[in-house]
Amino acid sequence: MRIYLGVDGGGSKTRFALIEQSGRVLARHEEGPAYYPQIGLEGLRTLLARGIEATLKLGGVAGSKLTFAFIGLPAYGEDRALLATLDAVATPTLPPDRHRCDNDMVCGWAGALAGEDGISVVAGTGSIAYGEYEGRRARAGGWGELFGDEGSAYWIAREGLRLFSRMSDGRTPRGPLHAAIRRHFGLETDLDLCAAIYGKSIMQRSEFAQLSKIIAAAAASGDVQAQELFDLAARELAEIIDATRQRLQVPEDTRLAVSYSGGMFKLQDLLLKPFSALLEGGARYRLGPPRLPPDIGAALHAARLSGVPLEARAIAALIP
Repeated sequence: MRIYLGVDGGGSKTRFALIEQSGRVLARHEEGPAYYPQIGLEGLRTLLARGIEATLKLGGVAGSKLTFAFIGLPAYGEDRALLATLDAVATPTLPPDRHRCDNDMVCGWAGALAGEDGISVVAGTGSIAYGEYEGRRARAGGWGELFGDEGSAYWIAREGLRLFSRMSDGRTPRGPLHAAIRRHFGLETDLDLCAAIYGKSIMQRSEFAQLSKIIAAAAASGDVQAQELFDLAARELAEIIDATRQRLQVPEDTRLAVSYSGGMFKLQDLLLKPFSALLEGGARYRLGPPRLPPDIGAALHAARLSGVPLEARAIAALIP
């Protein structure tokens, strides 16, 4: 019996999935963020060892019986000097010849498109697009929170706080977002926001991204300027997909499959609808909801890397 482990490391959560070749899910498990610039390499090793052991135990599978594993890690590949270290980060929990690491964008693509040619865009704590077409691979976006990750929760939080500062200064009219930010942080004066953000030795990346919920609530309550941030987010994500398509050298007359994953897309009216309108407005893309979650996608990719990909009926068994 061939058994595969998939690990979808994220900026906020890390999910583990254990599946059989037949498509039966044996176990799923969740841990905290796997973003090594935030938790450190030793923290990442500890998290993966704990999560892998817990998942195997839940599935009643000994580590020696595991056929192959795929681990997707945020920020993987963005520092060439660390590639060898990250490739070995799950050793000795997993033997080197029975697992592989790559960027977590691959998990989103493998799940959303069930391993078929096309592009998947992820908008969670960060944002990135990844695609495969006729054996070619390409990515776009994913440049990190300081000068990239457009359309992500972190980006929305950052742009929302920037909008608050403009409202406070009088550079733009005040909307519901202004009062919402003051209420959330219990501010006596608007400038107290600086202490609330910078005075905490800089918020953790995942914690800062959670502030996007305040921006989303303000937009849902009718704050036009907050709504415009989500419209811009949709355009940015669509541009990332266009860039990925160009890098894949997809012929212009090909209607390419596109899907999505990540918590931001749960905001149906604010983000998913304008994003869908942009992509479905022409003949270049065929947009569809994700077929499988990223952790299952990671396990599916593990089977592919092992040389024995799951058959179509096994993949169908995985789809809810």
